[in-house]
Amino acid sequence: MEVIRELSEYELERDKHMPSKNHGKLQYRISKAIGDLYEDRFDILTEVSLDIPSRPLVPDIALFAVKESDWLEDEIKVKEPPLGIAEILSPTQGNQELVDKMETYFSFGIKSCWIVIPTFQMIHVFSDKHTYKTYMQNELYDEILDIRLDLKRIFR
Repeated sequence: MEVIRELSEYELERDKHMPSKNHGKLQYRISKAIGDLYEDRFDILTEVSLDIPSRPLVPDIALFAVKESDWLEDEIKVKEPPLGIAEILSPTQGNQELVDKMETYFSFGIKSCWIVIPTFQMIHVFSDKHTYKTYMQNELYDEILDIRLDLKRIFR
């Protein structure tokens, strides 16, 4: 018998799975860790809508080159690709769904994509759809973005 799960309003509106407590905690910790170390290089945006022609997406974290903010002119859907994104696996989401998004992100011009797996305290850092490194414990190093993060601090 097939189980049919009803999508929440959040999931329908954003085309994303409902985040959880651990998801929110990791989204904050990763954003803060990058901000603490690299605020001079990256604008860190969470839950920003990317205006990707083939499939609009909303990554959990998006890293853009630092630019002066224009507080009078806002963007609802960002047309410029970020340098990197992070997607955090939600409890109701499958790995393949995030892997499938990688192709869309890379074709949009994003250089580095992270898939964060909270349950196993690991992060896959993709430099293209088929090339990635997996980090657990110790230090993550994203060669494309030149970011180093202490995973013990993230997954504490």
